[in-house]
Amino acid sequence: MRTGPAFLFDLDGTLVDSVYQHVLAWREALEQSGIELAVWRIHRRIGMSGGLFVNALLREIGRAVTSDDVTHIQRLHAEAYARLATGSPASWCARVAGAPLATGCALGRRNKWTSGNSAPGLDLLGLGPQASVITRDEVQYAKPDPDLFLAAASRLGMPIDEAVVVGDSIWDPLAARRARALGVGLLSGGYGQDELERAGAYRVYQDPADLLRHLDEVGVRTGG
Repeated sequence: MRTGPAFLFDLDGTLVDSVYQHVLAWREALEQSGIELAVWRIHRRIGMSGGLFVNALLREIGRAVTSDDVTHIQRLHAEAYARLATGSPASWCARVAGAPLATGCALGRRNKWTSGNSAPGLDLLGLGPQASVITRDEVQYAKPDPDLFLAAASRLGMPIDEAVVVGDSIWDPLAARRARALGVGLLSGGYGQDELERAGAYRVYQDPADLLRHLDEVGVRTGG
């Protein structure tokens, strides 16, 4: 008997504490390309498709963008991010009320679920082989397009309108709206509650553990 909807989790920032590694990696990539940009401007774009991300940032400084520029900066970001991620493994499994996020996401071990993205810290979550992961290279477009979440729901054999998309940036609930799924926001990505709600989040929680305590608000019957 079903006890609730399928949950489609974004990974970076939502389940793994990676937002600021991404910010630093993008800053390094941009500086190596001769582009000086305030860190806060970079942070506001985290969670977007890499191509859209670079285009948006370069537009802000009035610089012409070529496909080669985008590819080069994305490659530099990937190299910097991999180095930052593997260089500080303890930071990858964030703590929530003294417990790893994986503990807060017991929901993911009780129900089949899919992550919207991938990262070097996936194994730190201890999810095991039941976790079905959809990565960027498996779809045509990344967020804010809905492709990742549509593919995740398809992988689970679940209609997208019976799924709950959980993410930490405004791009997640926006993609959820476009997919016709219910969007839930988490504050772990540095976006405020009002921003997430304006983007389409039905509810906003502090972190996965907080969501777990309020499953009834998103229609999950846990049986106590």
